[in-house]
Amino acid sequence: MKTKNALAWIALGCLVSTAGWAQKSAVQSIEEYRAMLQDGNPAELFEAKGEGLWKQKRGPKNASLEQCDLGKGPGVFKGVFVELPRYFADTKRVQDLESRLLTCMETLQGFNAAEIAKTPFGKGEQNNMTALATWIAAESKDMKFNLPQTHGQEKTFYEVGKRLFFQRAGSHDFSCASCHGQDDTRIRLQDLPNLTKNPGDGVGFAAWPAYRVSNGQMWGMQQRLNDCYRQQRFPYPGFASDATVALGVYLGVNSKGSASVAPAIKR
Repeated sequence: MKTKNALAWIALGCLVSTAGWAQKSAVQSIEEYRAMLQDGNPAELFEAKGEGLWKQKRGPKNASLEQCDLGKGPGVFKGVFVELPRYFADTKRVQDLESRLLTCMETLQGFNAAEIAKTPFGKGEQNNMTALATWIAAESKDMKFNLPQTHGQEKTFYEVGKRLFFQRAGSHDFSCASCHGQDDTRIRLQDLPNLTKNPGDGVGFAAWPAYRVSNGQMWGMQQRLNDCYRQQRFPYPGFASDATVALGVYLGVNSKGSASVAPAIKR
């Protein structure tokens, strides 16, 4: 009887080990697939387009974006991505990269920011917005995130973002934390990082904008958050709304010290 029990425990151990190996192997395969694609990441095409758009004179005012202030002074783009969202005195608002670009496109080039915000993702000026965000993010690649938290609004936005992250609602009673609120979770062989704390270099907030291989699209952070709300069965948030910017502040502050790998490549 004891021999039978011992054999049963050995068999169970082998099954557990095999299952664990298969799970690890699947994750490793996905990472290897991403590594192979990274050498020819299509995001590079968006980077090139974004740099051209930054310098090109466009809009009703026939002006470029070369005097756009993204937080380090007019025309400075290196290193700004890892310090956004942040408070801007001229708009008296906390803004992320995309909402700040909207401000510059309106004030410098004469575009209608409200109309751009209403444009569907991947079309018209929204497509240009994604290209600009991709290029600017690339100019801060490998730099460490260090979002400011000195202004009162920046602190408020962090707390609002934290509440939104844990807010459960919708038909499925989901929240952001349902998928990203604990360690060692996954869905469809996809690891789900815990975003309530620093997830590490190039993970979560530190990986967007990113090219989505599954649909052949380049996504900025605004679209990433929009799709998260879709999966929670929430109404879509407004583009560059205070809600999405607040979530960006919460995720960005939690990523302090992590290196940006944006623009990354995703499944």
